[in-house]
Amino acid sequence: METPRAPFRATLGRSVRLLGAFRKEQSDPDFFYGLLARDTVAQLASYADLNGALVADIGGGPGYFTDVLRAAGARPVCVDCDAGEMMARRGAAPEGAVLGSALDIPLADGAVDVCFSSNVLEHVPDPWRMAAEMVRVTRPGGVIYLSFTNWLSPWGGHETSPWHYLGGHRAAARYARRYGRPPKNVYGTSLYPVSVGAALRWARRRPDAEILDALPRYHPRWATPVVHVPGLREIVSWNLLLVLRRR
Repeated sequence: METPRAPFRATLGRSVRLLGAFRKEQSDPDFFYGLLARDTVAQLASYADLNGALVADIGGGPGYFTDVLRAAGARPVCVDCDAGEMMARRGAAPEGAVLGSALDIPLADGAVDVCFSSNVLEHVPDPWRMAAEMVRVTRPGGVIYLSFTNWLSPWGGHETSPWHYLGGHRAAARYARRYGRPPKNVYGTSLYPVSVGAALRWARRRPDAEILDALPRYHPRWATPVVHVPGLREIVSWNLLLVLRRR
């Protein structure tokens, strides 16, 4: 008999564990992304029934989230534009993977029950086109889970942080001087500034989707009101989670 999963709880202890794990993102990606995937799928399950659900994992890369989604009973489809990224972890693309762009998701209108994306939006040149595509491929009544690292957060420049506060190009140049190679996430090429305010405005204007939740993804639940404070939310949120339901 399967042991029931504990309900997801966004506690302070959870936040400490997640933020502490970021230190191992480069040195032990399996540990970091495995932990993040388990936490994220538990969070997603509080908004949607994953048992038997067809879930599009947009920008899923090597399949950490896809693996945990499948273990939760979902039928995941990993969509990524980079075949090398999909094969980076195991030398083969995740089961059921589809090669395609997040800006033109290769799925039919209303094809999936859940459309999911974790920390991809800030890596595409037209973030709201990607977000609109996620809504398009989700069936009416289905759920869209969209999270991203906002530019003015402490980790907004990714590995070039916190120097991104002085400008993305300057931060990238400093990184190259220090390490003798360009950063993986290059400002203006594979990393773009996205804000909490812009995301909320986009979501509120969508006639085909309603907002179920908007919160700082890694923070305790009691920190949710910060997303409604202009200016402060851009720094404090760290990572915004938008959960939408397709009308």
